[in-house]
Amino acid sequence: MSNAVAHADAHGQAVHHPKLQHHFETMQQQKEASTLGMWLFLLTEVLFFGGLFFAYLLYRMWYFEAFAEASRTISITPGLINTAVLIASSLTMALGVRAAQTSQRSATVKWLILTIVLGLVFLGIKVYEYADKFEHHHVPGANFISDSPWAAQEQIFFSLYFTMTGLHALHMIVGIVILFIIAWMAHQGRFDSEWHSPVEMTGLYWHFVDIVWIFLFPLLYLIGRHFTPGGH
Repeated sequence: MSNAVAHADAHGQAVHHPKLQHHFETMQQQKEASTLGMWLFLLTEVLFFGGLFFAYLLYRMWYFEAFAEASRTISITPGLINTAVLIASSLTMALGVRAAQTSQRSATVKWLILTIVLGLVFLGIKVYEYADKFEHHHVPGANFISDSPWAAQEQIFFSLYFTMTGLHALHMIVGIVILFIIAWMAHQGRFDSEWHSPVEMTGLYWHFVDIVWIFLFPLLYLIGRHFTPGGH
């Protein structure tokens, strides 16, 4: 019987599920504890990124023209492609979780590996974007170059741009490492319909990282870029 405290063996003796930790009574209780722990962790991440979002919005109100000018120097196409890539990776991650829930080992591995590939594509495009910023001297510091009258304020924009997208990319790297580990565990047949919490928790983390980008993309790439001084 799934999610029971124990199963009965051929002699009628209770046999605990091998993945049931001693401080839990049932597999369901263990899963709920894991889910609660992950949601609490994600809440701290929301607070962390929320502070950065608040700083960005505050500076944008103070230096709207400078932020609009700086935003226009960022190409929309790479950001748009990365948005599509991450949305696709959320789908493959969800399919991987579903495969683990239904004890489909090969399908679980396949979907997790595909999620990893999409994550690497995202990071590759981000490296291309960063290289472009270095080439055009749009990295805050002594080598920053801008013909705009708001050059000093533009550096604030790019400081936030590199901080926010860099931290997001770091979370992506962590997620990919975890996915490699989970995919290897799935390949070894460690997950089944009764125990697949690591796959589900990884899925929650990955979806959170994707949602953060959904907010970053319009804030950094889209909002205000069509503003012209003196225009409406």
